[in-house]
Amino acid sequence: MKPEDLVVTPTGVRFMGRRFPCSIGRGGIVAAGKKREGDGGTPTGVHRIVGMLYRPDRMARPADWALPIGPLDLWSDDPADEDYNLMVRAPHAFSHEKLRRADPLYDLVILTDWNWPHAVPGRGSAIFLHRWRRPGFPTAGCVAFDPLDLLWIARRITYQTRLIVR
Repeated sequence: MKPEDLVVTPTGVRFMGRRFPCSIGRGGIVAAGKKREGDGGTPTGVHRIVGMLYRPDRMARPADWALPIGPLDLWSDDPADEDYNLMVRAPHAFSHEKLRRADPLYDLVILTDWNWPHAVPGRGSAIFLHRWRRPGFPTAGCVAFDPLDLLWIARRITYQTRLIVR
């Protein structure tokens, strides 16, 4: 492990010499080989950071490599979809999640390489780093932070940063 890795611990996430409180999936931490779509688990493993998305109507660009979330941007979470676990655009006939939400949960999203780029159907769609609803409130499997902590992290991560879940 390196200081620039985001390491999930029982007391939060360790990153660059600091510790940040976080929320994980409602299913707890699950072994990567047992992760399934909809189980609410945060999978173990070393997950690379592969992208960053943000709402340009709600915040300034957090990093020069962050991409804006548009009104038609979605994320496919349907194992039957050939675009499963990929960003897609509306209209989209398969089950999906809106990236441009009414609430601020996805105003800033850091993408990991969980089950990507060649997704195994049913193994679980994206594991994002995003804003929490409130401290301690579980996610659907993602890792969530206080919005100010998430922004601090986003401004410092690189493509060499990894999310490590043990």
